[in-house]
Amino acid sequence: MAIYSPVHVLDDYYLAITLLVTVAYQLIGFSIAFTFKFDKLTDFMGGTNFVWLAIFTLAMSGTTNARQIVASIFIMLWGARLSGFLLFRILKTGKDDRFDDKRDKFFPFLGFWVFQMLWVWIVSLPVTLLNSPNVLQFPQPAFGKANDIIGVIIFALAFVLESVSDIQKYRFKQSEAGKQPGAVCNVGFFKYSRHPNYFAEIMTQISIFIIAITPASYHSVPSGSGAYAALYSSMLGWIFLTVLLMFLSGLPLQERPGAKKRYEKGTGWHEYEKYLHDTSILIPMPPAVWRNLPVFVKRTIGCEFPMYVFDPNKHVEADKMQDRQAEEGRQQSNGENRQSSEPLQ
Repeated sequence: MAIYSPVHVLDDYYLAITLLVTVAYQLIGFSIAFTFKFDKLTDFMGGTNFVWLAIFTLAMSGTTNARQIVASIFIMLWGARLSGFLLFRILKTGKDDRFDDKRDKFFPFLGFWVFQMLWVWIVSLPVTLLNSPNVLQFPQPAFGKANDIIGVIIFALAFVLESVSDIQKYRFKQSEAGKQPGAVCNVGFFKYSRHPNYFAEIMTQISIFIIAITPASYHSVPSGSGAYAALYSSMLGWIFLTVLLMFLSGLPLQERPGAKKRYEKGTGWHEYEKYLHDTSILIPMPPAVWRNLPVFVKRTIGCEFPMYVFDPNKHVEADKMQDRQAEEGRQQSNGENRQSSEPLQ
């Protein structure tokens, strides 16, 4: 068993100190971003915060256990890659459209940074708790248990999927084809999922959680202890991330609003409608499988919940609907027929 001498700070789960570090780090970022109306720092501060928390808690723990080191490195890799890619992208685009209505308003802009504090602190919980004195006071099972192996495999696959899909989408948008009006990104992994990067991000955090709960799963940490409950409660990290992507800032802002915008503009709508019909919203799968699934299965197990589905009759203003129908009538008279047999999505 590895010899360690953990540093006890405020509490034995490192919850208070990691929260304070996160709040201070994000407030520094907010101060710079608000003062200079600077968009390029926001996502970078979010991603690098994960790296600092992992380094901080691992160093304070004093442990040389492989599991704690691997889990910490995994979240560092994920946070560093995410922040690096987002920084590169914002340097190329120049500004972040999310802040157009917040950049000059103190409290709305601060609200975003407060939410980012919660995101970092909660999603970091599996690594924070795994490195904490209350978990390390118990003998740790040797690295290489089934949980560890499964977690490492899922992380490797998810990390590659997220990294490659981010690059594929960026390169598509920079290409001649991607700059055409109504262009549909159906290249690479986006042939199998409309949001492969979101799916991979969720699976990355699930993989770290699977590794983190190994001491509890193998009862090295007694089932009646607070440390046991703490490790399993760290599932809040990947659950929070999943809720964030699926019900708050991810899919809800892209699926129905994106389809509505394309429908109203008309350009490339039929290609996009076919893409919606053929391509899974989240879980990667062959188009031949997705397009033949019953609608009920898509709306439940397939995660394409009704809140994402676009219906022109419900979600388009009457005058815009009439204009769109007139345009479709003109297109059909010119021989352009609708390809999809499923209702509009």
